[in-house]
Amino acid sequence: MRLIRLLLATALTFSVVPAHADSKDVARLTQLLENSKTLSARFSQLSLDGSGTQLQETAGDMILQRPGQFYWHTDAPQEQLMVSDGKKVSLWDPDLQQVTIKNLDQRLTQTPALLLSGDVSKIGQSFDITAKEAGGVIDFVLKPKTKDSLFDSLRLSFRNGLINDMQLIDSVGQRTNILFTGVKANETVAANKFQFQVPKGADVIQE
Repeated sequence: MRLIRLLLATALTFSVVPAHADSKDVARLTQLLENSKTLSARFSQLSLDGSGTQLQETAGDMILQRPGQFYWHTDAPQEQLMVSDGKKVSLWDPDLQQVTIKNLDQRLTQTPALLLSGDVSKIGQSFDITAKEAGGVIDFVLKPKTKDSLFDSLRLSFRNGLINDMQLIDSVGQRTNILFTGVKANETVAANKFQFQVPKGADVIQE
């Protein structure tokens, strides 16, 4: 649930310490991301506070498609669904029978899901990026160049060319770790997967 809230939340403000990016690291990350026009996977998510105490653990399924379309479903008992058609994002909370709809913020620093599904051709303009490789695993650490970002740092890890896991750290040291399993790239996705139909009787909040 926290990841969905994070993806949809208002940006936090904090100080960013810039890193020195290597243009080769930027180019490599861009290529890895752009190689996957669609992605589907099972995910497990763990949220920890600044001291390392577990706050929440959830799991679910995600499907992504460029440009900017995604389907992110968290399993019960904390079920939620976030769907983007590339222009609007809908967050459905079945427990509250409520859907929140807002414009998709295209800035990569505002919506981490866009790093996997959006236009990353100019990712080096938004982040300082450094990489470390060991065997078939390559880790990229991204630090936003602006202060109006949702996260202080983001790590993306790829195994054999596919996304394996990611970690977001916010301004107070809270961490969100997401592990992807059963990752499949460039498979055909039905167009209606990214179209959310408001359930009958649901409360609708437009932001």
